Amino acid sequence: MTSNRPEGGVRAWQVLRNPKVWMVPTVIVGTVAFLLSLLYLGGIINPRADLHRLPIGLVNADQGAVVAGVPQNLGAQITAGIAAAPDPQGQISWRLLDQAAADDQLGSGKLAGALEVPAGFTAAVAALGTPAQPVPPRPTMTVLTNPGVGSLASSLASSIAQAAAQQASARLGTSLVAQAQAQAQARPPAAAGAASNAALLQLADPVTVEVRVGHPIGPHSGLGLTAFYYTLLLVLAGFLGANVISNGVDVALGYAASELGPLRTQRPLVPITRTQTLAVTCVMSVALAVLTSSLVMLATVVVLGMDASHLPLLWVFSVCATAAVGLGAQALIAAFGGIGQLIGMFVFIALSLPSSGATIPLQALPTFYRGLAVFEPMRQLSDGVRAILYFGAQAEAGLTRAWVMIAIGVVAALAFGFGMTTYYDRKGLHRFHPEVS
Repeated sequence: MTSNRPEGGVRAWQVLRNPKVWMVPTVIVGTVAFLLSLLYLGGIINPRADLHRLPIGLVNADQGAVVAGVPQNLGAQITAGIAAAPDPQGQISWRLLDQAAADDQLGSGKLAGALEVPAGFTAAVAALGTPAQPVPPRPTMTVLTNPGVGSLASSLASSIAQAAAQQASARLGTSLVAQAQAQAQARPPAAAGAASNAALLQLADPVTVEVRVGHPIGPHSGLGLTAFYYTLLLVLAGFLGANVISNGVDVALGYAASELGPLRTQRPLVPITRTQTLAVTCVMSVALAVLTSSLVMLATVVVLGMDASHLPLLWVFSVCATAAVGLGAQALIAAFGGIGQLIGMFVFIALSLPSSGATIPLQALPTFYRGLAVFEPMRQLSDGVRAILYFGAQAEAGLTRAWVMIAIGVVAALAFGFGMTTYYDRKGLHRFHPEVS
């Protein structure tokens, strides 16, 4: 009777007792876990404290009015006061705009929100001090949100604008109360008491703050998050596709064994240069980008009903974005071998996600992540997808930058990948043994 166990086979406990077996996995896995924890949570721990120059519009549509014989424009005074308010940490970038410019910048994603003083504001404030019947309505200020820039960015802008409006109302109320008290002292005692008791509470906080959507997006837009998740799908398709393709090509060419459960096959080795191998994997990544991008659109737009317009442009952009990520991953694998997959994970996933600005706005990220956002692919691609999905595919909404960065990424990946493989080939650093050639 014969045994299928290899002669002189090693037991599991003997392997586990060898420190060298533990060393590499322990160092790599521990380092990756530690770095991922720092990178992912480091960007979201305290976005309000990290806030830097969040763009919010200030719109004064008030035409002013003549009050007690003096021309006044309270809207201009309020917006100027808000813009000039101390901001030692530079958290807010107030932009004084007219109505048309504010609507344009909300519609292209350049503003996270806006605060608007409407027409007739001065006249409405002046009417509060008159004994008119019926009682005049309270003047209003309107906070405009922009969910297309992301739910958190829009929420931050809304809360900041509301706080600024309430502070302006309190300052205005202090002035109005002082005026009312001075006027009351000049009247007969009965009228003065009636005026103070009836009006002072309303005058102390005269402005109603309303909140409404400044640039609406579709109900099937995930509150402005579909752009992020759609981009994530494109990046994952490109990155994971590149790893699967690289593995499959190595198996087909005999450089790696194929293991499926207990079945293991090893094909004959095909003598091919590193440069030619990279050419094969790059062509396959581009070709399969067409398939994966089409399936992503089919699943999200057709099956799930995601709100999306400019579908031909979205499809072309998706294919190019996925292909660019795939080419970058192939270049790293060709240059660094197996460790290139780990490097690619950091480049395209670990560093890219927290610096994308899609969930936490760039203005609320620490400086390190804002630096990463200059070149990390998720930021560039999410800007392009967001422009197509929410902002009418406007070039200035981030689409032009996205196309430029895709082109730069493709050129850089091809130059780096083929540069490294050509160098290896010229140095004779082939993947096959000399006798095979």
